[in-house]
Amino acid sequence: MSVLFTPLRLRELALANRIVVSPMCQYSAQEGCASDWHLVHWGQLLMSSAGMMVVEATAVTAEGRITYRDLGLYDDATEAALADKLHRARALMPPMPVAIQLAHAGRKASSRVPWEDGSLITPDQGGWKPVAPSAVPIKPGEPAPVALDHDALTRVRDAFAASACRADRIGIDAAEVHMAHGYLLHEFLSPIANHRHDRYGGSFENRVRFPLEVFDTVRAAWPQSKPLGARLSCVDWVDGGWTLEESIELSRRLVARGCDWIDCSSGGVSPAQKIALQPGYQVPFARAIKRASGATTFAVGLITEPAQAELIVSSGDADIVCMARAFLWDPRWPWHAAVQLAGHAVAPPQYARSIPREAQEAFGEPRPGPR
Repeated sequence: MSVLFTPLRLRELALANRIVVSPMCQYSAQEGCASDWHLVHWGQLLMSSAGMMVVEATAVTAEGRITYRDLGLYDDATEAALADKLHRARALMPPMPVAIQLAHAGRKASSRVPWEDGSLITPDQGGWKPVAPSAVPIKPGEPAPVALDHDALTRVRDAFAASACRADRIGIDAAEVHMAHGYLLHEFLSPIANHRHDRYGGSFENRVRFPLEVFDTVRAAWPQSKPLGARLSCVDWVDGGWTLEESIELSRRLVARGCDWIDCSSGGVSPAQKIALQPGYQVPFARAIKRASGATTFAVGLITEPAQAELIVSSGDADIVCMARAFLWDPRWPWHAAVQLAGHAVAPPQYARSIPREAQEAFGEPRPGPR
């Protein structure tokens, strides 16, 4: 029996299988508001028969957007737009839990979209001034971000909680606090970006303080019945940066605070990173954190094949596999994996006639046809 297609429970949320659609920035919002692109994008992912879909990194403040086209959930307009597009997409598809990734870009904010080279847009070019733990630019020669003072830290912390309340109000089932990929909370964790000399910088204890305060604030605002996770960059891939040992200790503390999963990614804080890319290259992080902290872990990164995903969960390396680009390439990935692994998938009735006869067992019902 396929372990990948066995159910998993996160608090009161039931996932039909161990496949999660990873959050993927689409850079298609208008002033932070979800667009028709999101309606179509989410619609096709919601018919995939994955266990859960995670909405892309969603900014908790306007200045916390990575680009001017990033999705937000920080005011009534962004809440209404996200609710409209998501509710319309969900109404037409087989039921699937939906999570949201709450994020703040920190010093990576005010950037061009990736296909416009992703470079910083300065205020005189129509951008805004990014904020960060310290006035340390990502690249030499770039303008430095504004170091957050204590009042600004309080505003950011409260913004995470406010966005969590908005997400709950529009019916989101689960949430993830983004502490990875060189964005604000990761910047506090990493000594590469955090050069502070107050209680939020220097030692490990100090560097984890603000991310943990944010998590605690979100956990208090988020319903206790709903699961809340965190995405970590488990290593920086740069000498002198954040380490796996630190990720393990942070994971222990997050679990003690009510964190329901650790989403194990890596990198993003420095262009000097040297990532050893290969299939499943981040799975060892999920395995190490799971074994050392007892956390439910998500494995992500160059997971593309059903047999590969099955081995990750059946061996106990992780509890769930997350995929992003694999779903962009093949939005029906779980359908095809269910056939290969003798699992179970659900297809909308409008598409059921497309199921080949030899694959019908995975869907548990005969293929309908016209009279």
